[in-house]
Amino acid sequence: MIDAYPNSRNVIPGRTFITVDFRHPDDNVLSQMDRALRDSVAEICHKSGLKYELEQIFYYAPIPFDKGCVSAVRAGADRMGYSAREIVTGAGHDACFIAQSAPTSMIFIPCIDGNSHNEVTDIKPHLAHAGSTVILQAHKYKANVSATA
Repeated sequence: MIDAYPNSRNVIPGRTFITVDFRHPDDNVLSQMDRALRDSVAEICHKSGLKYELEQIFYYAPIPFDKGCVSAVRAGADRMGYSAREIVTGAGHDACFIAQSAPTSMIFIPCIDGNSHNEVTDIKPHLAHAGSTVILQAHKYKANVSATA
């Protein structure tokens, strides 16, 4: 998010407010990203004679999901012939909190035009069906793995 003040198309802003959201599964890499941002802002502002303030508003430590659950989701997608890829979340989804107590993974369903987490978020019925089918197949896979173990 970037807010420029006075936010007029014909006025050079005298102040800006910017947010940055870093995500990575490795906490050390998150720390390196934070340090690189802080160093870059300091250098740019020093060279330009600008003042700045940096404040970390919140921090979510990376939460690894259960490898067995992730494998089950991947197997469910494969079984149905759907493409899938692993992505990093960490935005405070409920599953991140559940993962601290129980084996967990997540399934993301593509949104129309890639719009997500806003008022125009929508999915097509066939994508909702695909997501629920993957969940069902993941449960079946996990049950079969548990039964043979």
